[in-house]
Amino acid sequence: MNLISELKLAFVKPLSCLTLCLLTTTVTSPLVLAETSYPQQPQRVAQLGDREQLERSRLIQEANVLYSQGNFTGAEENLRKLIKKFPKDAFGYYQLGNVLYQQGKAEEAITQYKEAIRLNSRYALAHNGMGIALASQGRLQEAIAEYQKALKINPEYADALASLGQALWQQGNRDQALASLEKAANIFKAQNRPDKANRVEQLLQQLKANDDPSVS
Repeated sequence: MNLISELKLAFVKPLSCLTLCLLTTTVTSPLVLAETSYPQQPQRVAQLGDREQLERSRLIQEANVLYSQGNFTGAEENLRKLIKKFPKDAFGYYQLGNVLYQQGKAEEAITQYKEAIRLNSRYALAHNGMGIALASQGRLQEAIAEYQKALKINPEYADALASLGQALWQQGNRDQALASLEKAANIFKAQNRPDKANRVEQLLQQLKANDDPSVS
């Protein structure tokens, strides 16, 4: 089994204060680098009182537990409670987008990512999340635009670089794609994230091998 087949399944787990990529690829469908993020210690929102902070943290933590158990429906319910109570909480809309995407509801996820970005125009994670959802629908040019927006906000955002590289490869922009993936791998290494670096390097090897006419 080659790497493309081996990476067909998505691997998801909570990761504190970081993002976790999922390499989901098939031989015939687009390469998609998906991402979810569930901080174990939610950041405080300055304008909320102590009681509201506790309620917000509780809803987020409950959603995190449900998500880690694979109960996406339960996580979605908690996050919908969160945004109903805190309608200006960009984080809640972003996380809801992630949960909806994991349930195969890409269009609904895009709506939530857009709302997160409306509330926080510099939300790089939401731009990347929306790009992933768009790419899953075959809307590569729109996806690339979102990855580029994420990278304009944070040029060292390795997950967005990896997402961008895969989308560019699908469009036939080989050199740009490889450069983006190689930069992503280097940043992952510099950030001491070897698992992600290894995945991207394996993907690079597979893509280069598939592109080499001398390799049968």
